[in-house]
Amino acid sequence: MSRGNTRQRIQDVALELFAERGYEKTSLREIAEQLGVTKAALYYHFKTKEDLVTSLFEDLVLGPADEVIDWARQHRPTTLETKLEILSRYSACISHATPMVRFMHENQAALRELSIGDEMKRRIFTLLELIKDEDAALVDQVRCTSALFTMHSALFTLDSSGAAPEEKRKAALEVAQELVSAAHHGE
Repeated sequence: MSRGNTRQRIQDVALELFAERGYEKTSLREIAEQLGVTKAALYYHFKTKEDLVTSLFEDLVLGPADEVIDWARQHRPTTLETKLEILSRYSACISHATPMVRFMHENQAALRELSIGDEMKRRIFTLLELIKDEDAALVDQVRCTSALFTMHSALFTLDSSGAAPEEKRKAALEVAQELVSAAHHGE
């Protein structure tokens, strides 16, 4: 198995265990045991549990979110149409990272302690600034904030709906776009 495949396998098992047990209750030893490797082999790729979580965020969420942010910045000044496209692109980005979005919601206390939590928070605030008007009324700021969190939470809170992941993503995107449209008074 190549180094890249081992790294990916470690990330996959860690994310599975983090989802099952929580970040705080999962140790590097348990990840190594699940993989059938020594702790030394695991340490070769990731020195700490935080390094492992950071790599997951960078690969699955931050990099793709940065692409959305870069695209948005290239398309300023932003019209309502551009803002709706930002939401569409971000929706696609996080749909590929559903386990990490779930991790963010279920491990908020741990994220506050990890530097990667601040990085993710910065991306969310940047996206918010890109989709809301600078002088927006408070109620419109709430609409834009709600749009982002709707897209996040719908990925896993609708598990009991029986809807396919893509159906949930599209429904959440539709609601998010309605909220942002309402915040811009249908410009």
